[in-house]
Amino acid sequence: MTKNSKDDGAKSDFAQDFYWRMREAVTGRLGRDAKRRAEIAERSNSRPFDKGRDPVKAGDSLAGILTAFNWDGPISEAELFTRWPQIVGDVNASSSQPEALVNGTLTVRCKSTAWSTQLKLMQGQILARLHEEFPKVEIKALKFLGPDAPSWKKGQRSIPGRGPRDTYG
Repeated sequence: MTKNSKDDGAKSDFAQDFYWRMREAVTGRLGRDAKRRAEIAERSNSRPFDKGRDPVKAGDSLAGILTAFNWDGPISEAELFTRWPQIVGDVNASSSQPEALVNGTLTVRCKSTAWSTQLKLMQGQILARLHEEFPKVEIKALKFLGPDAPSWKKGQRSIPGRGPRDTYG
């Protein structure tokens, strides 16, 4: 190769590089080669002992991932369901179990209508405790339900009407 052919290659690279930079400036889009060059340049700037290259504890990185993907709410909600005995006490928890949290309403299923009434009387205290323990979970109201009564509306010969009353629970 002669000296002139090397200079022609350098001029050609300069011209292409100038074209792609001007295109990027005008359109705001990077060309395929420009993207590749930017990625290579970004990777080549890394040094072994630079800031940000220190080891990170697994717990710290997990907390960052939970925050980045906005999983804090669902994780707190699951924790609420598992920590129900600590929130309402062992006696109340043995007779009730949270079922669902939909649109800010926590539905709790109770063993009997008496327990449902008892927990309704404690609703303000339970709601305050939930807000204190789980600030990221949005709970606006509590709904306490008694046990499901069996359905007597079965078969072809069932008669419409009021049916059995609240005799269960």
